[in-house]
Amino acid sequence: MKFLDEAKVWVKAGDGGDGVVAFRREKYIEFGGPDGGNGGKGGDVVVEAVEGLNTLIDYRYAQHFKARKGGNGAGSDRTGAGSEDVILKVPVGTQILAEDKETLLADLDAPGMRVVIAQGGDGGRGNAHYKTSTNRAPRRADKGWPGDERWIWLRLKLIADAGLVGLPNAGKSTFLAAVSAARPKIADYPFTTLHPQLGVVRLNASEEFVLADIPGLIEGAHEGVGLGDRFLGHVERCAVLLHLVDGSQPDPAGAWRTVREELAQYGHGLADKPEVLALNKLDAMTPQARASRVKALERAAGRPVLLVSGATGEGVPGALRALADVVARAREERASQPPAPPPVIPPAPGRAQVRPIESFDEAEPGEDEA
Repeated sequence: MKFLDEAKVWVKAGDGGDGVVAFRREKYIEFGGPDGGNGGKGGDVVVEAVEGLNTLIDYRYAQHFKARKGGNGAGSDRTGAGSEDVILKVPVGTQILAEDKETLLADLDAPGMRVVIAQGGDGGRGNAHYKTSTNRAPRRADKGWPGDERWIWLRLKLIADAGLVGLPNAGKSTFLAAVSAARPKIADYPFTTLHPQLGVVRLNASEEFVLADIPGLIEGAHEGVGLGDRFLGHVERCAVLLHLVDGSQPDPAGAWRTVREELAQYGHGLADKPEVLALNKLDAMTPQARASRVKALERAAGRPVLLVSGATGEGVPGALRALADVVARAREERASQPPAPPPVIPPAPGRAQVRPIESFDEAEPGEDEA
């Protein structure tokens, strides 16, 4: 299945059904009276986060979604039928943005979360609604109210506990394949990873976390060089980053600075996330090169550096334990926080916030005898 993490769609909620003008004529009831029913409510457009999806490819070719209009009212004071909602199913972690691609409308970061992104119009009033003591036979009925209509952007940010970052060919895919059941593409040329990969890391029967691998960053990625930095959005939700530096290269400190600069240029708090720094490809270094490169990297980063090898597994358990400890603390903090309130979606541009004050028709001469 092709990976797609961004899509633009048009949604239109159903208009409300029309109210009707009707009068009853019954035997033994002298004057009868108005009995025109109200229209039914138009269908809403709902976005729901569901498990089992990891791409927005369903919205690559189907980009227009419209709910049905509510049923019209009828005589005998019958209300029109309300229309069914249109439900857009998206992966967990999908954000809904306004047409300007900047205003966040909702963030569906848990399975089962639902949000009404376009509200259906209310049904119009039938003439029975306008009956008063002075207007016994109103001939007024309203049209249904229009439903919301808007363009929205769907942007997927994968849900992962930890993320892998580094330059191309730093060994991220090899590391992910070594610690999980994921099988990313591995080759000896840059940019073998073209889209994010997820893997579940199980330390023991009670400890596990999700690890995300994204395409490598190079200098100038924030300006669109290489594959750009758009994929960094998939590690924004991570509690910790595992920064892998290629130990077989002569300047590991320069490689670390390059990636850190791109994280800072991207923003969104990525540069401030907890980071576990590891010098990868331990099996490809001589003891002398290992000692000098670790010292240079520790001097540049100002923190301890782990030595790992995704190919042989050496040092990998220690790196996983460091990640798991940070993930466990982050989960405890989230559990202690109160639940977030449900998102409030502003009305679509041009939609009336409330109904206008209803005005009643004055009785016409002779109507009371209808």
